Amino acid sequence: MAAAAAAAAFLSTSACALRRLSSPASVVSCSAQFKRFDRVRRFTPAAMSTSSGPKEAPANNPGLQAEIDPATKGYFMQQTMFRVKDPKVSLDFYSRVMGMSLLKRLDFPEMKFSLYFLGYENVASAPADPVKRTEWTFGQKATLELTHNWGTENDPEFKGYHNGNSDPRGFGHIGITVDDVYKACERFEHLGVEFVKKPDDGKMKGIAFIKDPDGYWIEIFDLNRIGEVTATAS
Repeated sequence: MAAAAAAAAFLSTSACALRRLSSPASVVSCSAQFKRFDRVRRFTPAAMSTSSGPKEAPANNPGLQAEIDPATKGYFMQQTMFRVKDPKVSLDFYSRVMGMSLLKRLDFPEMKFSLYFLGYENVASAPADPVKRTEWTFGQKATLELTHNWGTENDPEFKGYHNGNSDPRGFGHIGITVDDVYKACERFEHLGVEFVKKPDDGKMKGIAFIKDPDGYWIEIFDLNRIGEVTATAS
C-alpha cells in the first residue's frame, strides 16, 4: 500500500470535506489538521532521503532486519479482528455487500461471546468435522474475525466501538482488492453503503474508502490503478 504519509493526506482531506458539509466551524479545525500533518510529514520516513537501492532495502529503513530469523519460517498473517455490535447486521454486510463467506463460527457460552471468521476462501473445501474445520480456517491467510459480545445488539446504552480514525487515533482500516474500483463503488452506492472517500474525491484518484456497519473503514482499490495512483510515492 502507499506510504502512510500519503494515505494520511488524502484521508484528512476527505474527512474534513465531509465535516464542512455539516459544520462551518469545522473549517478551522480542518486547517489546523492540515498544518499538523505538514509538520509530521517532514519527519516521516517517506519524506527522508534514501541511499542507493530500492526504498524497501534495509539500508533505507532503519530497524528493518536484513535477515529473517529462521525460527519464523512458516509464520503468516492470518486474521484481523473487529468487535461488532450486531452479528446479524455485520454478517449481512460482509457476505452480501463484500462477498465474503463464513469460514467458521466459534461460540463461548461461559464467556458469552462468539467469533465469526470470514474470508474469500471456497468453503466447499472446508472439512465437515467441526474441529478440523477450525484448523482449516486458521490455516487460511488474511481472514476477518468478527467478535460479538452477547447482548450488545439489544443494549440501548451501548454506544459502539472506536474505529481508530478519530482521536485518539490508532487502527486505520483493512483493504479489499476489487476488479474495478469505480464499478465496485457504483454498486456500493446503490446498496446504500456509507463512503468516507469516493474514488474521485481528494488528490488520490482511483482509491475509495467505505464504512462497515460498525464504522470501521475499508479501503477499496484495484490492481489496474493502484500502481499509477501511488507512482509518485514509489
